Amino acid sequence: MHYHILDKESLGERLSGNLEEYPHGIVIPLDKPYGWTSADAVRKIKFMAQRYFRLKNIKVGHAGTLDPLATGILLICLGKATKVAEKLQAGEKGYIAEITLGSTTPSFDLEKEIDAHYPYEHIDLPMIEEKLKVFLGEQDQVPPIFSAKLIDGKRAYEIARAGGNEEMKASRINIMELEVISYKAPVLMLRVRCSKGTYIRSLARDLGSALESGAHLSGLTRISSGDFSIKNSVKIEEIEMILKQNLELSV
Repeated sequence: MHYHILDKESLGERLSGNLEEYPHGIVIPLDKPYGWTSADAVRKIKFMAQRYFRLKNIKVGHAGTLDPLATGILLICLGKATKVAEKLQAGEKGYIAEITLGSTTPSFDLEKEIDAHYPYEHIDLPMIEEKLKVFLGEQDQVPPIFSAKLIDGKRAYEIARAGGNEEMKASRINIMELEVISYKAPVLMLRVRCSKGTYIRSLARDLGSALESGAHLSGLTRISSGDFSIKNSVKIEEIEMILKQNLELSV
């Protein structure tokens, strides 16, 4: 299926206002803004697409949830491209993760406030690199309760925010690469390459425990999703600009 890709390379090309000219749909590798949910991004793109293509009903979806506090590639699928969203979602993911050692949060990231402090002075780079080896390869990982996982038809985060404390079932994941970019105590920067369904927040929690401390994810950028790289991703403002320019040209 040859869907049209609206990325940094194609921004200068004319985009037809007739969606039927893209029989396999359009895929946008969006650089999701910080603080936006994946659903926020879909809604914004859908609103712009409805106006641009002059269609009231247009299918828009995403291929792989990205947490609100994360930035980077979120694949947005328009029109018939929504049919390949599941296939796109199955691709490997790449991340740059900032993990802060010595403290934990209920959400494993900064969505919730720090709830406990732990010593981290005993941790050095060789110790970190040794422990990281344990997390390479196929493994069972327990997702955070503050996640989009479904439990009896409800999102886990809905149960958590209502005060529930459901036990999360482990999922089978694969971490292919873990590379230390830097460590300046207590902040660890990691490059991660992994399978779909991997929670970097859970990796942060588990690494903190393995280091006989605690940890939470303090920053995350998705740098790749399948064959898509952040280098060719587009920002919301760039999409708005190119759609505006194309509309002006068509008048």
